[in-house]
Amino acid sequence: MFRNKTILDQFSALETPFYYYDLDLLGRTLDAAKRAADKRNFHVHYALKANYNDRILEVIQSKGFGADCVSGNEVQKAIDMGFGADQITFAGVGKSDKEINTALHHGIFAFNVESIQELEVINTLAGQAGVTAQVSLRINPNIDANTHHYITTGLDENKFGVPNSELEKAASVLRACANLNLVGLHFHVGSQILDMNVFKSLCVKVNEWKTWFEDRGTYIKVINVGGGLGVDYKAPDENPIPDFEAYFDVFDRFLERNAQQEVHFELGRALVAQCGSLVSKVLYTKSGIKKHFLIVDAGMTELMRPALYQAYHKIERIGEYQKGTMLNYDVVGPICESSDCFGKEVELPISKRGDMIAIRTAGAYGEVMASRYNLREEVRYVYAQ
Repeated sequence: MFRNKTILDQFSALETPFYYYDLDLLGRTLDAAKRAADKRNFHVHYALKANYNDRILEVIQSKGFGADCVSGNEVQKAIDMGFGADQITFAGVGKSDKEINTALHHGIFAFNVESIQELEVINTLAGQAGVTAQVSLRINPNIDANTHHYITTGLDENKFGVPNSELEKAASVLRACANLNLVGLHFHVGSQILDMNVFKSLCVKVNEWKTWFEDRGTYIKVINVGGGLGVDYKAPDENPIPDFEAYFDVFDRFLERNAQQEVHFELGRALVAQCGSLVSKVLYTKSGIKKHFLIVDAGMTELMRPALYQAYHKIERIGEYQKGTMLNYDVVGPICESSDCFGKEVELPISKRGDMIAIRTAGAYGEVMASRYNLREEVRYVYAQ
C-alpha cells in the first residue's frame, strides 16, 4: 500500500508523526459488516473505545450502527455525533454516579451491569430521576479466548461481569428493584480472537444461561454476545477486511433464540483497525555491536500497544526501494522508556535520516490511547477518501 512514490510525495510535506486514515477502506469494511449482520437480523453497536475520532464516528454513524460506550463521556460523545439514544449501550465495571446519571438523562437503550452493587446503585439513581433503567446482566462464560491475558475478559477470575456464584442473588435483586427492567444478558470473552471455535463455545454457554433464566420465569429479549473478532496484523494488505460472514454465521448457526429475541454485537477493532496507520519519520540511525536501530519520531505516546501488550504491528518503509538492500532494525521511539519500541529485528530497507515509515493496523486502540507524556504534542491525523 505504501510502496508508492506518490504517497511519499504527499507525506513529505507533512509534519510527522500523524495517523493516516483510509476512509474508503473504512467504508468498505463497515458495508461488509452491515451486509453480513443485516441478512441475519443482527444488531451491531460500534465500540467507541477503539477509536472516537470525529471523522471515523461520522462514517460509522452514517452507516446505521449503534454505539457501545464504556464511560459517561463516550455516551455523551455518541449522542453528540448523532447516534440514537435507543442504540447506545453503556458497559464497564466502574460506572460513577455522574456517568450513570448522564446515561439516564439521555434514556439510553441499556446498561450492561457487572455487579449486584451496580444494580442497586442504578436502581437508586433511576428512582431519584423518576425513570426506569433498562439493564443487561453481564455474565462471565468462563471461556479462554486464547489471546493475550491483558485482553481476555471472559474467565471467572476476571474483574468483569457478575460471578456465576452470585446469579441467584442477582436475579433476586432484580425482582426487588422497581426502577430496573432486565432486557437482556451480556457476554464478552476477549479481543483479537481469530479462532471461530471460541465463538462457537460462547454460543453453547449463552444458550445454557439463557435457559437458566427462562426456566426461572425471566424472559430474555436481548442476547448481547459482545465482540472480539480479530484482524490480520501480519498481512493487512492481503486481508484488509475481516471475514464477517464466517463470524456472524457461527452465531446464526449455534445461538438458540426465537423470532422475538434480538442478537446484539459490540465490534470495535474489526471495524476500524485496518483503516489506520501511524506515519513516522526516521530521526537517527544507530548501530551497536549486534543491533541496528531506527530511532523514529513516533513513540509510545502515539501508539501504546507494543509497549503495553507487546503487540505486533507490521512496519514498512514508505516509497519505492530495492528489495535486495535489507537490514534488520529495532524500531524505537524517542520516549525516555526502554519499552518505547515498536518492533525488534524488523526487516527493512537500509534506511537513513528523513526516511518515512508506516506502522500498520493502528486504527484501533492507537489514537485513543495517545498521551502527552514527556510533554509531547497532541497527536495529528490525516484522512484519505
